[in-house]
Amino acid sequence: MMQKMNADLDIAATTDGADRRGETLLEVRNLRVQFRLDKKGNTFDAVKAISFVIPRNCTVALVGESGSGKSVSSLAVMGLLPAEVTLIDAQSEIFFGGRNLLELSMAERRQLCGKDISMIFQEPMSSLNPVFTVGFQIGEVLRQHMGMDGQQARARTLALLEEVGIPDPATRIDSYPSQLSGGQQQRVMIAMAIACEPKLLIADEPTTALDVTIQKQIVELIAALQKKHHMSVLFITHDLGLVGEIAERVIVMRHGTIRESGDLRQIFDHPQDSYTQALLHCRPSLDARPWRLPVIDDHIAGRIEVQLKERVRGYVAGEPNVLEVKNLCKSFYTREGWFGRKEFQAVKDVSFVLPRGKTIGVVGESGSGKTTVGLTLLRLHQATCGQAWFDGRDLLSLKAADYLPYKRRIQIIFQNPYASLNPRFTVGQILLEPMRIHKIGADDRERTALAYQLLERVGLPTQAFHRYPHEFSGGQRQRIAIARCLTMKPEILVCDESVSALDVSVQAQVLNLLQDLQDEFGMSYIFISHDLSVVKYIADQVMVMHQGRVVEMADSDELYRHPSHPYTKALLGAIPKGVHR
Repeated sequence: MMQKMNADLDIAATTDGADRRGETLLEVRNLRVQFRLDKKGNTFDAVKAISFVIPRNCTVALVGESGSGKSVSSLAVMGLLPAEVTLIDAQSEIFFGGRNLLELSMAERRQLCGKDISMIFQEPMSSLNPVFTVGFQIGEVLRQHMGMDGQQARARTLALLEEVGIPDPATRIDSYPSQLSGGQQQRVMIAMAIACEPKLLIADEPTTALDVTIQKQIVELIAALQKKHHMSVLFITHDLGLVGEIAERVIVMRHGTIRESGDLRQIFDHPQDSYTQALLHCRPSLDARPWRLPVIDDHIAGRIEVQLKERVRGYVAGEPNVLEVKNLCKSFYTREGWFGRKEFQAVKDVSFVLPRGKTIGVVGESGSGKTTVGLTLLRLHQATCGQAWFDGRDLLSLKAADYLPYKRRIQIIFQNPYASLNPRFTVGQILLEPMRIHKIGADDRERTALAYQLLERVGLPTQAFHRYPHEFSGGQRQRIAIARCLTMKPEILVCDESVSALDVSVQAQVLNLLQDLQDEFGMSYIFISHDLSVVKYIADQVMVMHQGRVVEMADSDELYRHPSHPYTKALLGAIPKGVHR
């Protein structure tokens, strides 16, 4: 019986094109996952009869957009799907080490998945308990699965923190998650995941929304740990650029099905499926700047026209400036002792100009001060010093009543559309509220007509007017946020990481929309991002910030071709280049 099972695994490995050099560690056969939608028995097919294998000592990338089923597939392997709303087909099988995980008891599954299979989740702050130290949480894994006592667990935790590159582990072991940076939190999650030296490590979007330099560090760390511990890794992502940095094999998913699978070079150099080809072309390139970014549905439908014309970027001498910022500073203060206070300078002497109809990109790592610059210009933070000249007035020195007319002329798109839209308001209420406050339109009938026009302008159906934010995808919510800004007919739009957490296809749609709006209305953008590929595509000039200061500023093409500051060179060097093997 066991010989037959091993033979079946070998056949499956050969059929799916798995690495024949290694024995199969995990095999998923005919996995079907449904979610119950209501009490009437309606269901949604999240995963539709997929099959794949993961060889031993191999890194396999599972790629696709949000909603493709890749995270659901990994949660099915881990046994973490909510039983009350999940239906897994009786014909589905998940073999690990010759055992069907779906036939194990809950206790057996918990022991196996805690020790031999582990997982790094996408958002560390949602996965780490904020009321326990990181040392306690890593130690809990060791005590539970390895039977270590407190002293043994602490010694092993210190070694793990050092292995994953946490600075000063003897101090950090007693820190709480909130006292660590995003990159350090993710390293703690990795330390927890490898604590028991698992045979399979599942990394679910472990670098989403991280800075490009931190992203590179995390990917290199996972790759190094995989080689050191001879693990298999299932790396889940929507970024094909990252895949080329870490994976040996690639599985492409869409709408719950596997569209294509194969070794890395085959997928990158000779993709067979139109969806894979579209994914590869959606991300902005550092080598060219097309007039419009290709979108997946157009690519699949064959509606892509070859556009030889490229956009020309850069500032032109003599252009009228819409905004001039001089010596902007922003400090935050914390209490120190009974009567003292400690100053932290988040922004230090920042100056720049923004011409009408142009885009300045602001790049840097988390903590560099780029978001603080945007929020201070909007007076959501009070500037410590400096000036921001707009239409002959210094915005930062105006009284609140005098500043009110300028609010409608400078708007912001926040990073997280899930948090920036009121969940209790319909889309119509979200769009009408600012128009009522600023008395745009003669009455609600006129405002409603404008709202319908704006929804159509950002690519949403008029029926969206009566729906709530939770009924839309992330990309659609970001379009709603853009429509809300457009109700004010702003002259300056601050885009604060507005596409950082979006799939490459949705990201392309939003970037195209922003470009169309700039072409049509002559709007000026302050585009804040850590994604240098996106900034290269959309920005005319790039301002590089490090520790609150501007370390380099130049036209987009010039900065990317000839960076002068070591920090800029480090940022550009950390951009995923795809296949480099």
